[in-house]
Amino acid sequence: MPRLDKCDMSGPDSAGIASMETKVPRHVAIIMDGNGRWARSRNLPRIAGHRAGVENVRNLVRFCAESGIEVLTLFAFSSENWRRPPTEVRLLFDLFLVVLEQEVDRLHENGVRLRVIGDRKPFSAKLKRAIAAAEAKTRANTQLNLVVAANYGGRWDITQATRTLAARVASGDLAVADITGDAIAEHLALADLPEPDLFIRSGGEQRISNYLLWQLAYTELYFTDCLWPDFALDEFAAALDSYAGRQRRFGRTGDQVCGELGAVAASAVE
Repeated sequence: MPRLDKCDMSGPDSAGIASMETKVPRHVAIIMDGNGRWARSRNLPRIAGHRAGVENVRNLVRFCAESGIEVLTLFAFSSENWRRPPTEVRLLFDLFLVVLEQEVDRLHENGVRLRVIGDRKPFSAKLKRAIAAAEAKTRANTQLNLVVAANYGGRWDITQATRTLAARVASGDLAVADITGDAIAEHLALADLPEPDLFIRSGGEQRISNYLLWQLAYTELYFTDCLWPDFALDEFAAALDSYAGRQRRFGRTGDQVCGELGAVAASAVE
């Protein structure tokens, strides 16, 4: 499971340093890919793969809530997925509604806050009401933030943020010079949450597919061939282990990171 960054921290205080540097990501973002291929390999309709994947979501939410992960963001339906056959799209949204109605009480009992990001305008009135009710019911929960990206795209997210800023400029509320990276970030869908530390994609594809384009700038990427319905907790543990073994530099050198870690350790010992 979680390991130390690769710095030489041997010595009498190494146990304390290990305790400080054992890494659990605050925010994990996942593309749950491979449901259709999983179903096809079993001569089942594609929607059967999506239904099978729901159980993995239940187990993963429970694990994250118990392990100190603060945010879990799941890509349920992208803005590009409207290109799929209309029957599959309809069944996907039917499944989303059923799962939402079935799971909201369980999420609430376990302290999980649910929110849905994306463009809701094309959703049915019934689905919009169900989303709003689930978000309202779980709003005060703090054990885990569960974010479901539905009809979401990273380009859409950046576009809606810049349109909001442009409207403020047009109204005289904001100067053009005030449109900074921070200003854009403050108007994105996940503005109040930490950016993802770890991105996971199941199913063998190695791309981010218009998912959280701004927020993934410094995220650690993890790809696996495992199809989503087979993505059990041991697969998730492997992803966490890979993350824990990486050194996150954010533009700095490895020596700088190790030096800062040593300074933190020294001050803790004093």
